[in-house]
Amino acid sequence: MNRLFHVPLSPFCRKVRLSLAEKKIEVELVEERYWEQSAEFLGRNPAGKVPVLKMNGLTLAESAAICEYIEEIQPTPALMPSEPKARYEVRRLVSWFDDKFHHEVTSKLLYERVNKKIMGQGYPESRNVKAGAKAIKYHLDYMGWLLDQRRWLAGDVMTLADFAAAAHLSALDYISDVDWNRNSVVRDWYAKIKSRPAFRAILADQVSGFPPPPHYADLDF
Repeated sequence: MNRLFHVPLSPFCRKVRLSLAEKKIEVELVEERYWEQSAEFLGRNPAGKVPVLKMNGLTLAESAAICEYIEEIQPTPALMPSEPKARYEVRRLVSWFDDKFHHEVTSKLLYERVNKKIMGQGYPESRNVKAGAKAIKYHLDYMGWLLDQRRWLAGDVMTLADFAAAAHLSALDYISDVDWNRNSVVRDWYAKIKSRPAFRAILADQVSGFPPPPHYADLDF
């Protein structure tokens, strides 16, 4: 049985979960308190990060590398285009969300509001929360600009870029930190991707002490 060591609200874990679910690859989810840095977990990934996927006798780390491995062993349905230029654009946007968006938004909102409490690291810093709330507006506008020109973020078909963005936004939506009224095009994109069967398990997530808002699992939000 494939096994994914994860944290429910981690966008990096969610991206891997979405890729696996889209390709109908069954996996056992194991919640990992990675911040405790247990010797057992460090044995699986010396970097001390999630996700970690055990699959085909391998222990795989780093979400982008995991997703590309999944794509190579299970190429259908495709989440990466066949043309080099299109593949580049997918990789560029995956990096955008996992690096820039994560640094400017996710780490400032989700990590301050949720992770600090779960890890026992104190209270949110209002300065960071304000910075994240400001930065997300820029990113939503950028997504709207992309979607004004394309059916999906990276082109005319859904790709890993959409899952990377949706992984971050869904985690932030769990704590009501996304203003869906800011851009109707982005809202429609999220409603479309949120309705996919691959999203069902994510919409069922529950984090102790942090109940999701009523609209979180509502497909007609």
